[in-house]
Amino acid sequence: MLSTDDILNASILIVDDQDANVQLLEQLLREAGYTGVASTTNPHEVCELHRINHYDLILLDLQMPGMDGFQVMEGLKTNEVDAYLPVLVITAQPGHKLRALQAGAKDFISKPFDLIEVKTRICNMLEVRLLYKKLEHYNKVLEQTVLERTAELRESEARYRSLTELASDWYWEQDENMNFTKVSGPVLEMLGIGAAPLAGESDGGQAAGSNEAERERLLATIAARQPFLDFTYSHVNADGSQRRFRVSGEPMFNQACRFIGYRGIGVEIPPQK
Repeated sequence: MLSTDDILNASILIVDDQDANVQLLEQLLREAGYTGVASTTNPHEVCELHRINHYDLILLDLQMPGMDGFQVMEGLKTNEVDAYLPVLVITAQPGHKLRALQAGAKDFISKPFDLIEVKTRICNMLEVRLLYKKLEHYNKVLEQTVLERTAELRESEARYRSLTELASDWYWEQDENMNFTKVSGPVLEMLGIGAAPLAGESDGGQAAGSNEAERERLLATIAARQPFLDFTYSHVNADGSQRRFRVSGEPMFNQACRFIGYRGIGVEIPPQK
């Protein structure tokens, strides 16, 4: 929300080649409590002044010799750092109002001045302009926050994987069909399989060399979407030798709470002497 001070402290530039008009508008604004009022009678200075000061509002006369208000607005379009052109045009020509709005002006003031109308239009436009700037600032802060959080998550994930690699023989992730999607370590070589599910092939068949009872127990845990800790199973190699493994895993869910797979760690159990 905006306070009265926010509006009264806004920066305003008056552009009119007639000193009398400039003085009238300056007096009107200062009596209304505005503190950041500047002016120029030279339209060629407007773009540079706005580039330096980033005015919240420019009161721009359209009929000026050498460079009219339409040309000033064209210059401001190339000079403005944001997409909002904070121009309120001043004109005595009714036919110029629509053209000015089409050129990018946000509102207009008619000559001769109706002082109540002038103050109302200035206040209304400043309110819109300042709210636009607040929204723009909020979006930039939000974007920066998202970038920082994303970097933190990536760093955290890297640390997690580093620790799991130190504490285990392999780290693994599987999709909702239990196919391996990420593997760190020689898990596939150790099990003697391709990129197949941990508990068996995706078509429901038994994985070669696996223990059926152990496999069924693991499948039941996975079907219930439950974590498992230090689950031990054995695998018989093609030469008849047996290897034993211990794995721990947890289910993964997306933000919509939909199951998307498992991740975990595993170690090979050294044979007992």
